[in-house]
Formats: sequence, structure tokens, C-alpha cells
Amino acid sequence: MNECYQQNLSIIARRWPELHQRLSAISPSLDTLNVLDGQDSTLLINGVQLTSRHNRQAEAELQARQIAEESPIIELYGTGLGDVQRELLQRLALTQLNVHILSEHIFLLVIQLIDQSFWLNDPRVSLHFAADHQELRFPHIALPADLVLVSDMNVKIKERLIAQGDIAYSNKHIQQETDVYAHRILDNQPFWSNDALVQQLYASVPPEQQVFVIASGPSLEQHFDYLSQRQQTEHRRPLLIAVDTALQPLLQHGIEPDYVVTLDVKISLPRLLSIPVSSRVGLVYFPLSQTQVLEHWPGPRYIALNASQAFAELQQTLTADSLFIHGSVIHPALDLAVKMGGKHIVLFGADFAFANDKTHASWQDGALGLRVNQTRDWTLNGYGEKVKTLRNLQSYLIGVERYIRQFPTVRFYNSSKAGAQIQGTTYFPELFP
Repeated sequence: MNECYQQNLSIIARRWPELHQRLSAISPSLDTLNVLDGQDSTLLINGVQLTSRHNRQAEAELQARQIAEESPIIELYGTGLGDVQRELLQRLALTQLNVHILSEHIFLLVIQLIDQSFWLNDPRVSLHFAADHQELRFPHIALPADLVLVSDMNVKIKERLIAQGDIAYSNKHIQQETDVYAHRILDNQPFWSNDALVQQLYASVPPEQQVFVIASGPSLEQHFDYLSQRQQTEHRRPLLIAVDTALQPLLQHGIEPDYVVTLDVKISLPRLLSIPVSSRVGLVYFPLSQTQVLEHWPGPRYIALNASQAFAELQQTLTADSLFIHGSVIHPALDLAVKMGGKHIVLFGADFAFANDKTHASWQDGALGLRVNQTRDWTLNGYGEKVKTLRNLQSYLIGVERYIRQFPTVRFYNSSKAGAQIQGTTYFPELFP
């Protein structure tokens, strides 16, 4: 143990003994390490530069400017080489700098090579593992290299940081799409002005009845037989709520959901009704659904709203309740299950990842979006393995996890370990005894 490492570790041991103990149990796991020289020098770890090699000071100043000078508390995600810490600690208004370790391996390596005592010793600094907090703290700065090299332990916070950075783009895209299809509100008036309101379904499920919320992730294919069997068991029959893209795979296997929830403005008649649907199946829809879908739906229809600005004027005349939205149809389906009275809710096909190297159950690769080989993002599945995913899927997962935390008296179960880990769920004991 060299002198630099000993000095840095001794500060951590004195100030954060529990964190020091946890760090002591970790062996740095890095494939390659090089020093890159330019006008400055930096470390290249597993092919990723921790900082600029030409002007680290200018880079740190640029990153620090993300947060207003007068902010007394700042959250820093990633440790880097200490440049951003040095820049922030020069601020007179700063009273607390919370540094969140995204890669314990990088941090351990850096403190062996570079003196970090100037910020570790500063009384305004508090050091944490990012994973110790379920949610992001604000205002924050995230160091890009640390995000790329994040450890498995901290991947959930990484997903939140990336999703937070995508919000502006996502909101702009949603607004543009809403503007394009705004005419459908008027086109669909004959339906939404006469159809049943979604709240007529609320509080209709007995507390002991299980509610299965069925999405179209690849792991759904593992459970067709189980779902078919449970649907035919009269005394234990669950209520089945399917998202729109799961309907055809279910019908192909003789499984008829009780309700289908549709949200995407691009869900067309061929995608939803290529196989005949019984008149017993209810449809929960939003005012921007395709008119043809509403015209041809054989069963009862229920109109719902959400918090979108597109429906602000409509809410003055239409008393339909709002269902939770966070970008995906899984969110209103889950909200519907809770509002209907579900106390034991099981998620099927809610993978938020390309489990088994597929995008969707029973759909061809690329039929509903990008192909499996078009992503480099990853998340951890229930087995602790890295599985491919997309940034929008990570955002949808975050929405589900945040929703689940609002209902501590409801039990949420996951039916598969092939997809992403979902905070707040346990694995369904009937499938994982």
C-alpha cells in the first residue's frame, strides 16, 4: 500500500468508517489502465478517458457551471480525478458537497495514484455510494466517464441520471407527436362523449383476487401455459389486464384478457385486431387513440385521460379520471389495476430489456421499434446478468418503480428474472417457490 493510498484511505476511515469498511472488501476490477498525455494527462480505463487530456481545468469549469454559483448544496455523481470537486469547493456559497461514487473500482484506483485529500478532508464534503439512495438528489452534476464505467451496484442510479438528462428531448418529442395527432380528439368525440368513464371500473376487484398486468416483453413467452391454466381455474381466476401489444400474443395462445389498455397513438387496427376479440373484453383508451380501433372494438369501451397538456381543455367537459403516465402503456395499466382494487398485482412480460435477445414476445425483431442489435445500453436482470435495453425502456422502468413506492399496502410481484430488476417487487412465489 503506497503512501498516497494510505493517506486517502485513512481520511475515509476517519470520516466515513462504514463506507471504508465496505470499500475494504472490494477488489478493483479493471481490464486496462493507461496514462494519456496531452497538454494535461489523464487516465484511460477500459478505453474510457476519465477527463480531458488537453485542458482539465476548462472541462471542470464547464461541468461546474451546470449548477448556479449561489447553490449551497450540490450533488456530484462520480468522482473522476477530483477536478470538479476542486472547482466546486472554491465557491463561497457552497455549504455541502455530496459526492456519490458511481464506480467503486475507479475510485479505489484513483486514490492509489492521485492525492485526493484536498476534497476528502474538506468538512463540506460527504461521501456516499450512489446506490445508497434510491432516488436522485438535486441539484446535481454527473460525470460522463463515471456513468459509462458505472459498477453493477450503482446501475439503478445511472439509469435515473441518464433518464433525467433525456427529459427535455422526450417532452419535446411527445409534444410534437401530440400536435400531429391532435385532430383525433375531435374525430373521436362520438366515442369519448358516449363511452363509459374509466372510473366506473374502480373498486371492482375483491382484495383477495390477484390481478395480472400483462406487458409484451419477451419473458411473456415463458408463461403462456401458466396464464392459460390460471384463466381456466374458476375458484382462483385472476383478473387479466393486458397492454395493447400483448393482446395478439395472448389470443394466439387462447388467453383472453378482461381488459386491454391502449395508449400509443400509432397502435393501428391491424396490430390490435388481426385476431378476432370477444365482445367480453373491455378497452381502456385515451382520446388520441386511432379512430378505426374504436370503431371496430367489439366490446365495451372506457375513456381515460392523463395529465397531458393536450387534454387540458377536454378536462373541462369530460369527467373521465386520469391514469398515471410515464411514457409507456404499462403505466396506465398498472394504475388501473390498483384503482380497480388490486392488492396482489403480478407483472408479466414487464422486462424493460431485451430478455433472451428478443424485443417483444411473439413479435418479429424490429416489428415494434429498434432491433436487438441496435443498442449498447444494458441493465441487470434478476439473475444479476447484464441484458441489453434501451434508454426509453430504462425510463419506463423508473416510472414503474416510482409508482410502486406510492402504494406500500399493495403487493407487487414480478413473474420473471429474465428481464430487468424492478425495485419494489418480489418474485411471484407461485412461479418461484
